[in-house]
Amino acid sequence: MASRLNPYLTFPGTARDAMTFYHQVLGGDLTMNTFGEYGQEGEGSDGIMHAQLETPDGFVLMASDTAPGQGEGFTPGSNMSVSLSGDDESLRRYWEGLCEGATVTMQLEKQMWGDEFGMLTDRFGIPWMVNIGSVSAEPQGSAGA
Repeated sequence: MASRLNPYLTFPGTARDAMTFYHQVLGGDLTMNTFGEYGQEGEGSDGIMHAQLETPDGFVLMASDTAPGQGEGFTPGSNMSVSLSGDDESLRRYWEGLCEGATVTMQLEKQMWGDEFGMLTDRFGIPWMVNIGSVSAEPQGSAGA
């Protein structure tokens, strides 16, 4: 997958409604995954952990709800990040560059969905998320051959 840079919106429990609305307005393909699909149980498990809208015009908009129990102090419209995603190793270099003078809020490491993911706020106060997709692994038994 080619690397992408796009906005990533955060909502206080209304990501499903917002992304459905944007889908109706912009068209395209919308996918949504809940916290429950990734193991969260109980309150908040039906919240959106990740939504992605890809439009016919080439726009990509991503969103999520705040994680269960983290919605305090939410101000609508002020919770946006820049998302870098793909499976290109150059994303790791971008991460390292963005880390200079940044506050890392989540280390870049393997996540439950199989990709490496990290979050930081750069030295200018801009929040970034970097998701490096899993590259196909070598077939079992071929290492060192």
